[in-house]
Amino acid sequence: MAVSVHGCRCLIRCLLALYLICVVTFAAQADRVSERRAIGLELVLAVDNSLSVNEREFALQISGIAKAFGDPDVIDAILSHRGIALALVLWSNHKQQETGVGWSLLDNRASTAAFAGTVAALPRIEVSGGTGIGPAMAYALRFFGANRFDGRRRVIDASGDGHNNMGVEPDVVRDQAVALGITINGLAILDEEPRLDRYYAANVISGPGAFLEVAEDFDSIANAIRRKFLREIDSTSFVLRERPYRRTACGWSTSAP
Repeated sequence: MAVSVHGCRCLIRCLLALYLICVVTFAAQADRVSERRAIGLELVLAVDNSLSVNEREFALQISGIAKAFGDPDVIDAILSHRGIALALVLWSNHKQQETGVGWSLLDNRASTAAFAGTVAALPRIEVSGGTGIGPAMAYALRFFGANRFDGRRRVIDASGDGHNNMGVEPDVVRDQAVALGITINGLAILDEEPRLDRYYAANVISGPGAFLEVAEDFDSIANAIRRKFLREIDSTSFVLRERPYRRTACGWSTSAP
C-alpha cells in the first residue's frame, strides 16, 4: 500500500521527537550521575523501635548515637575519609518503618554536630508489637541510589534486641544486599535474648567486611555504638560472605584472625 508524502513527514516528525526525548532523558541521567559526590561511606542506621524497647531503652539508643558523633575519635575518622553520608530509620513490625533522619552529609565538624543534634532531638514514632528485622533491612535497602552520593562503601547498620518474627526473613534480604554489593553490620542487644548475637551472625550480617557488635544490655549500648561507628568508618577489609564468622572480644566478624 502506498504511503503519502504527508504520512511520511508525520512519521519522520514522530521519530525525531522520540529521538530528542531519548537524548534529553539520557543527558539528564548523565548529569545526575556526574553530580553524585564521591565519599567514603554511605550508611543507613536501622534502629529498633519495637514494643520490647521501652522509653528509657529507646532514649539510650538515640543518645548513644548522638554522643558517638560528638566523640573526637569518631569525628576525626569522618574527616579523614572525605566525609560520610548517613540516614536513620526507626522500625518495629513488618508494616512499620519510618525515616527518622534523611540523608545527611557529614564532612566537617559543624555538619557532624548538626547531625548529632538532630538525632538527639528525634521523637519516638508510634510503637507496635512484633519485630520485623527483615522488613527493616528491605526498607533500608531502598535508600541507596536515591541520593546524591557515590560511596566507596555502602552499609546498613541493623540494631535490635530480638529475633525477626514478622514479615520477610532477614537472610532473604541479606542475600539481596550482598548481590548489590551492600554490607550489613549489626548491633545485637542481649538484654532479653542472651544468644541473639548468634542469630544475627547467622541471619543478618553479611557482605564485605561485615561484623557484629554486641551490647550486653541497654546501659552498655553507648560504648558499643561508639565502637561500631569507628569500625564502620575506618573499615578497609573486603572479604567474601563465604568466609566463616568468628567471635571476637566485641562481637562477630568476618575479618581474618
